[in-house]
Amino acid sequence: MSVDYAKEVDSILRDLGISETEFIAGTLSVSTPLTGEQIAKVAMSNDSQFRVATEAARDAFDSWRLLPAPRRGELVRLLGNELRAEKAALARLLSIEVGKIPSESLGEIQEMIDVCDFAVGLSRQLYGLAMPSERPQHRIVEQWHPIGPIAVISAFNFPAAVWSWNAAVALVTGNPVVWKPSEKAPLTALAVSAIAKRACEKFGQDAPHGLLGLLIGKADAGEFLANSGSYPVVSATGSTEMGRSVGRQVADRFGRAILELGGNNASIVTATADLELALRAVVFAAVGTTGQRCTTLRRLFVHSRIYDSFIDKLKTAFGSVTVGDPLQDGALIGPLIDQHAYHQAQDVLTQLGASDAIVHGGERVQVNSESSFYMRPAIVEMAEQSEQVLRETFAPILYVLRYDKIDEALALNNAAPQGLSSSIFSTDVREIETFLSACGSDCGIANVNMGTSGAEIGGAFGGEKQTGGGRECGSDAWKSYMRRQTNSINYGNELPLAQGVSFEL
Repeated sequence: MSVDYAKEVDSILRDLGISETEFIAGTLSVSTPLTGEQIAKVAMSNDSQFRVATEAARDAFDSWRLLPAPRRGELVRLLGNELRAEKAALARLLSIEVGKIPSESLGEIQEMIDVCDFAVGLSRQLYGLAMPSERPQHRIVEQWHPIGPIAVISAFNFPAAVWSWNAAVALVTGNPVVWKPSEKAPLTALAVSAIAKRACEKFGQDAPHGLLGLLIGKADAGEFLANSGSYPVVSATGSTEMGRSVGRQVADRFGRAILELGGNNASIVTATADLELALRAVVFAAVGTTGQRCTTLRRLFVHSRIYDSFIDKLKTAFGSVTVGDPLQDGALIGPLIDQHAYHQAQDVLTQLGASDAIVHGGERVQVNSESSFYMRPAIVEMAEQSEQVLRETFAPILYVLRYDKIDEALALNNAAPQGLSSSIFSTDVREIETFLSACGSDCGIANVNMGTSGAEIGGAFGGEKQTGGGRECGSDAWKSYMRRQTNSINYGNELPLAQGVSFEL
């Protein structure tokens, strides 16, 4: 039975109070990867609207930064409640727009709710340090102040959660947010912004106009945000190429960039691993979200002693996982985001098939229409970690290599130019501790007996090298959205100088 996704999208957006002028008569065509059909035509922001949103954010900062942080946290609490109320509708819209399976879309909205809960607590924990002074009757403290409007540039694969990582924390730390979503996923952004508007209305007059802005556009909108001195912090999620451009532009004006870029992630399956656990973890990490996560498992290093038996089981699992429209037949793997992503993956598999690599799977699966692009996940057995293996392809392609010694596996893990996520499957404490040590994985995320994807919000998310070095969400990532100030206070009648300097008049 066919489903009219365009009609469903229309209903969801109208129910959220979004005007049809924003998603029917615009110039940005939006298609669902589930069928390839057009589901909306979104109105794009122009240069004048870029400037208006920026001026409104600057004005909002003047009052928002003066509001006590726990009061700012109240707005985020209300936002979390609004997201709870619209969780099902928002998740459905997200699935239609980017092709995620329902449980992953619901999980993404739950992540937004969890981030709001985290940020509400954070609003009472923006701690500075107190330090002893070498001078008598002096004390030293540091405090953290709001920094200014935050620009958020997000990608299609997590069209809602990434905004919340930034926005919830930015709001409680005293900053307005202006959001430029991916042009491949503007509908989710419209919906989230409408939900956030409801929270602001319930919060009352303390939520100034311009506190949460939205710019719908392509590269021009991102370039404006990166180049504008009105945004002291720009958080950008996407490809390494995009990050290079944004990073340079922000650095040229001495701004602060939080970059969450590519992640050619690896797992090591050791000879002592619990193989059934490892198998389940590897399959989800490699094929979940159709391989379109920055934390997707792309390189797998398996000990020679268990290689043959483990790969046989892995091939069986890859061959049995269901591929299809997840909103119609409950498939575990949905479509790639668009035709370009599909052809990019097929070009890679064709090149590898012409070499000495052994390719299992990867063929197209015909679902719905010629305009939708589904593929069976691929396992590629490699003799060595080639240049192609070290280039990230945003698709369900898993490269598998043998190794003999843990030092060899670690070297393979660290050879990638990116450094986002990594994991090891082992029951040998020495291998585990080596993997987690200073001479182990060089990634920002290093997991034990689990896959590379599925990070929780409590820890700071991000990676090293060409992943960009940024950190978002948990731990002390809130400091990236504030400016540090060190205060030395003399409460005595004398004026001793530091380092024993004498300057007598």
